[in-house]
Amino acid sequence: MLSDAIKTYQQRVDQVLRQHLNNLDDAAPILKAAMTHGALLGGKRIRPFLVYSVGQMFNVPLSTLDNLAAAVECIHAYSLIHDDLPAMDDDALRRGQPTVHIAFDEASAILAGDALQTLAFDIISEPIQGLSASQQLAIVKSLAKASGYQGMCGGQAIDLSSTNTRIDLARLTELHNKKTGALISCAVEMALIAANAPTQEFNALMGYAHKVGLAFQVQDDILDIIASTEELGKPQGSDEESNKSTFPKLLGLEGAKKTSQQLVSDALSELEILPYNSQLIADFARYIIERRI
Repeated sequence: MLSDAIKTYQQRVDQVLRQHLNNLDDAAPILKAAMTHGALLGGKRIRPFLVYSVGQMFNVPLSTLDNLAAAVECIHAYSLIHDDLPAMDDDALRRGQPTVHIAFDEASAILAGDALQTLAFDIISEPIQGLSASQQLAIVKSLAKASGYQGMCGGQAIDLSSTNTRIDLARLTELHNKKTGALISCAVEMALIAANAPTQEFNALMGYAHKVGLAFQVQDDILDIIASTEELGKPQGSDEESNKSTFPKLLGLEGAKKTSQQLVSDALSELEILPYNSQLIADFARYIIERRI
C-alpha cells in the first residue's frame, strides 16, 4: 500500500512539475534545461507525498493539493542544487546522476536554484480552487518561513559553521530541525491549512511531522555510513570525509539508530488521537528508518 502510494504521488507531482516547467518560455533555454534537470532528477518525493497523504486524510481533492506539492518540491530541488555546489558540499553526483553544476556549469546551477525557488512561489500563489485567499496566504507564509532564515537556509548555515567542529546534541538537533525538518513539517502544515484541520488534529500531525523530519535526517546520517554509493546515488561516506557534524559521530552508530527508532515511535504516538485512517502515514514513518536510500 505504501509503495504504491509513494509511486502514485511521485508520478503525479512529476507531471505537475513538468507542466509548470514546460509552460516557461524559451528565452533562456540553458537555464530552463538546468531547472528541469534539477527538478526532475528523480527522488522519493517525500514532501509531496506528505502533502498528498495528509490532505487526502481530510478529503482535500488531489487537484487542490497539486500546486502545494509541486511548490514544496521546487524548494527542495533548489536546495539540493545549491547544496551540491563547490562552495557548499561540492558533490558531483545526485541520485546517481551528474549534479546540475556538473551537467551544465556553476553559474547555470546557481540560477537554476534561484529560479526554482521563485517558481515555487509563483505556483503556490496562483488561484487554487477550493482554497480561500487567507488559506493561500497562510500557505505561502508557511513555505517562506520553512525555506528561509528560520528554516532550511538557517539550518544550512549552521551546518556549514559546524563543519570541522564538534557541537552538542541540542545544537545538532536544532541544525537538522531547520535544515531538513522544517520543509518536511511545512509539507504537512500546508495540507492541514488546505483542510482547515481542527486544532487538536493540527497539533498532533505537526508533532508527527516534527519527529518524522528529524528521524529522516538521523537515518540519512546512518545511511552515509552503512549504505553503498549505488544505493545512495552519491558518494558513500561524504559526510565523514567532509567532517560534518552528524548523529552517528556524536552518539555512535547504535546510539543514532536508537534515536531514530525512538523518534518514529514518538511520531506514531501522535497519530493515536486522530479520528481518521492514518495507516498510510504511520507506515511512512516506519519506512523512514527502514529505507536504504
